[in-house]
Amino acid sequence: MDIETRLRKVFTEALDLGDDVDVAALTYRGIDAWDSVGHMSLVAAIEDEFDIELETDQVIDLSSFEVARKMVAELAGA
Repeated sequence: MDIETRLRKVFTEALDLGDDVDVAALTYRGIDAWDSVGHMSLVAAIEDEFDIELETDQVIDLSSFEVARKMVAELAGA
């Protein structure tokens, strides 16, 4: 499974989203589920799935699916 597919799954599960949600269009606080608590759950799920550790600045900068995809690709060496 490629990074983007895995990351979509992480977003869907961590934020408890339905299959009808366009994950690629998500932004922080753009939906009720992605509030500060959801953000930390999402960060933990990303770190677990990809066996990476986000720095504090990266956690703060994680503002959309696209930003997350780029971060993960860089950190996971893809």
